[in-house]
Amino acid sequence: MSSTCGTSSCGCASEAAAAPVARVNGVALHASGVQLPAEHLRQRACTELLRQEAQRQGLLAADDAPDLEGATSAAASAAIEQLLETALSVPEPTEEACRRYHAAHPTLGGQGERVQLRHVLFAVTPGVDVQLLRQRAESVLLDVRCADDGGARFAQAARQWSNCPSGQEGGELGWLRQEDCAPEFARDVFGTQEIGVLSRLVHSRFGLHVVEVCAREPGQELPFEQVRASVALVLRQQTWVNALRQYLQLLAGQAEIEGVQLDAADSPLVQ
Repeated sequence: MSSTCGTSSCGCASEAAAAPVARVNGVALHASGVQLPAEHLRQRACTELLRQEAQRQGLLAADDAPDLEGATSAAASAAIEQLLETALSVPEPTEEACRRYHAAHPTLGGQGERVQLRHVLFAVTPGVDVQLLRQRAESVLLDVRCADDGGARFAQAARQWSNCPSGQEGGELGWLRQEDCAPEFARDVFGTQEIGVLSRLVHSRFGLHVVEVCAREPGQELPFEQVRASVALVLRQQTWVNALRQYLQLLAGQAEIEGVQLDAADSPLVQ
């Protein structure tokens, strides 16, 4: 981003040049002299931790390397996905757990519901590199899912990355019903009790969406047998988020981190 001060006497250029390069195990996360927002830097660091662990486990070629713009290769994205599938323990919720959750949330999956949403849209436009777009969207998704800051990082990501006018409002879409959304978008957002940043990118005719469900107004109550799959999905999502945070803390605890603040742990017994 260019300076708007209009003069070099303010010291902006020298401060940028003096900014230290953040690194994970000696691998630079950005070019020398580049200053990134803290949340963007943290996003890159988390992705780099996972990329290096995929290499260590032989899932990714040793000569794979990120560029200094923060992009990862298609091979690295696939390797990270494979790594998380094996590294994160996400057991299938028991029948008892599902029934307890449904008893506490009896309107789960109710008909006529409304949801309050925020999103970050990565628009698919003519000539766009879809693979690179997906990598960026997945990186942002990972970052905002790991955040524990009351939603501030999501709003920052929307302002920085979203191709929707709502980005300037932190991605706010307000309260919506199914009929207000594209059908393919609605299928992925309605009919569950998921609250928070969804664990997956949502696809629509407009592009790729990182979606946060801020609140739900339930519809008509449905019996447990009709919504068991939705209950199980919610419980799996909660377990996956906790497992991912713990895994990143362990990787950070074993790594040499420079110039970026990450939570770290040196024991697998992270709570």
